[in-house]
Amino acid sequence: MKKALYLAPSAIAVAVMASSLSVGVQAAGFVEDAKVTLGLRNYYFNRNYLNGTDPVIRGERQGQAEGWTQSFILDARSGFTEGTVGFGLDVLGLYSIKLDGNRGAANTQLMPIHDDGQAADQFGRTAVAAKAKLSKTELKVGEWFAVLPILRADDGRSLPQTFQGAQLTSNEIDGLTLYGGQFWKNSQRNDASREDMSFSGVKGDDFNFGGGEYRFNGNNTMVGVWHARLEDVYQQSYVQLTHSQPVGDWVLGANLGYVTGKEEGAAKAGNLDNKVYQGALTAKTGNNSFMVAYQKLSGDTKFMRIDGASGGTLVNDGFTNSYDNPEERSWQIRHDYNFAGLGIPGLTLMNRYVSGDNIKTANRDNAEEWGRESELAYTIQEGSLKNLSIRWRNSDVRRDVGQDLHENRLIINYPLSIL
Repeated sequence: MKKALYLAPSAIAVAVMASSLSVGVQAAGFVEDAKVTLGLRNYYFNRNYLNGTDPVIRGERQGQAEGWTQSFILDARSGFTEGTVGFGLDVLGLYSIKLDGNRGAANTQLMPIHDDGQAADQFGRTAVAAKAKLSKTELKVGEWFAVLPILRADDGRSLPQTFQGAQLTSNEIDGLTLYGGQFWKNSQRNDASREDMSFSGVKGDDFNFGGGEYRFNGNNTMVGVWHARLEDVYQQSYVQLTHSQPVGDWVLGANLGYVTGKEEGAAKAGNLDNKVYQGALTAKTGNNSFMVAYQKLSGDTKFMRIDGASGGTLVNDGFTNSYDNPEERSWQIRHDYNFAGLGIPGLTLMNRYVSGDNIKTANRDNAEEWGRESELAYTIQEGSLKNLSIRWRNSDVRRDVGQDLHENRLIINYPLSIL
């Protein structure tokens, strides 16, 4: 059964392409509503390990993780053929070349690492997904960059993570979006292969999920409820409430969430127990944005997520850390500024500080950690290089248990619109 599911995306994709190109009038929407972009991503990563916390790789201490890549991301999305049921096709072509990086690149996660510890010279893959639409309900089958509150693909390095599976999304009721589906393969951001879905290296069966989000109050308020199961490993539920409220010259916001997880089925990863209580409050006025956030974990298990996936569900997730250890509680203060207020549109600056404590480890019951992160970004607003963006990310992390590090990243993105 699983083998059939694995082969289904390619078979469906070929069928959709053949039928769409031969139907004539019905295929009009397939082409006319298509969008094709080529993203050029240049990524430099440098991480220095401090205070003797250098990782040991194949018997050698690595005081630094450094790498530099050039990536090409082709994102081609068709429209839907005309008719009661519309069909379409999405293709994601991913390819990355190593410009620099040796054994020290092992911890950059920019490229796959060979058995000898050296970073690959190049890697890539193609993700194809077929889609069908009836009324306001869409079925998608294949492989793509999936971003859901219960499962977020990571796009923090050279190439994005993708998942292979099937998803049904319905918007038949105004304000209500329902989701359901299954993913069975995982291609992590630094891997060209497709592996079984797993948690902390423990492979499970399929990842099944369902959820819904209801928006009301002029779209200012949203309530979301989700449930997911990595069969025979873990199950997880997530409830979220977001709200945005204009008050004079300010816009105030809140993001509240509760996550609970435990073992599932055969419990291949053992008994699991995790709960997360979290909340973030924001305030925006003019060109300034402020945020304070609090995140508390309880139970004997860290936050549960599919290997390689983003921790973006957590309010204190950042570039270098998610503050998601057992029993950890953390708070964050953040400020964003848009320099358009000073006559420099496209230039932004973000600074945040996160502090975590009460971390439970095998040897300690109250370990601490803190992190500071900054991002200076500029997007060209006009001319032949319009939309080219440059981001500099600078981070520091200090821990009682784990690695202390200082990190710099320089990321240049240039999206070319082909169609």
